[in-house]
Amino acid sequence: MAGELAAAGAVGDRYGPVEDVAPPRKPLRQLLSDPLAVTGLLLVGSLVLAAVFAPVLAPHDPAAVDATLRLAGPSGEHLLGTDELGRDLLSRLLFGARWSLGIAGLATLVVMVVGVLVGIVSGFYGGFLDTMVMRVVDVLLAFPSLVLYLAVVGTLGPGVVNVFLALVAISWAEYARVVRGLVLSARERDFVRASLALGASDRRLMIRHIAPNVVSPVVVLASLHAGRMVLALAALGFFGLGAQPPTPEWGTMINQSRLFLQSAPMLMVLPGLAISLAVLGLNVLGDGLRDVLDPRIGRSR
Repeated sequence: MAGELAAAGAVGDRYGPVEDVAPPRKPLRQLLSDPLAVTGLLLVGSLVLAAVFAPVLAPHDPAAVDATLRLAGPSGEHLLGTDELGRDLLSRLLFGARWSLGIAGLATLVVMVVGVLVGIVSGFYGGFLDTMVMRVVDVLLAFPSLVLYLAVVGTLGPGVVNVFLALVAISWAEYARVVRGLVLSARERDFVRASLALGASDRRLMIRHIAPNVVSPVVVLASLHAGRMVLALAALGFFGLGAQPPTPEWGTMINQSRLFLQSAPMLMVLPGLAISLAVLGLNVLGDGLRDVLDPRIGRSR
């Protein structure tokens, strides 16, 4: 019995779960073979490139005011027209991608790291720690996320930093619950038991054996959750709690242009369209990643 455990532990320690060995796959090729996933990748990639190269692509300073061009229509100088203060709308949309996608992306990354760490520790050790963490998670998930975002930002005050803190403080709970369930399942696997019998430390078990088993589901969850972050950020901006003028954030732009819906509807339509394209692209890309990274779905097709 000891020899079998040692052999299983040696193989598992070096190569990972013995029973999960499968023929090598090419996830990138599988992802690119899905038309919807490619569409989502192109949408997200285009918006990210627009955000990164906004200073190069933007024809004007997004904060430059020209009262003589107030609510001007599209022209050769201003391709999408100007807003209520004469600022170039295209430039503000491009720089707005930096704020909307940048904050949502960074918040998603931080939330993912926090949720994964909390979920792994809680699921691995169990007991009183697991009970207390899950009760906190239950409380956070019992209320609509937007209500909690509003409560936190309303308490801290409007601003980009406070919005970021609100997104992180509330959204980690969903990751922690998902990861905890995966850890509870993974720690009962034979390769984990074998490594434990061979004297592997808790840190080694969590990093080398358990953490790799939660990567794929967490990546899929993050890709889908990023779209919700974009929506939450836009909603808080629309309520006047997000980025403050003259910052060109998409939700804030919609809030500032709502009084001109009848006279200049494109001031609201274009930022709303940008938000919709970003969320659509992230959701479709998330579905494609799920099909590639979830072996059960792959085998069912």
